[in-house]
Amino acid sequence: MADKEHVVYILKCRDNTLYTGYTNDLSKRLSMHEEGKGAKYTRGRGPFEIVFVKSFVTKEEAMQSEYAIKQLSRRQKDQLIRMTKKEGNRNERSKEL
Repeated sequence: MADKEHVVYILKCRDNTLYTGYTNDLSKRLSMHEEGKGAKYTRGRGPFEIVFVKSFVTKEEAMQSEYAIKQLSRRQKDQLIRMTKKEGNRNERSKEL
């Protein structure tokens, strides 16, 4: 049996706020948020846009990253999201070449 992936994610809520979370099953967790069964904070704030996803080998690494992201200001989180999108675009272009 393969180990589960450990993921930290950021959701942009309908009210333009950000929610940072950890999971080992992203699709299941997102379904829970959408159904209003996820975190108390996200209830009634959907629909959501996934704006950041990062995978880790261990749960400990993921939890440390989640904590660090939660300590950032909104401005710093927005910068993190922008940098990740730029890196993703760069990686997509290199795959095409």
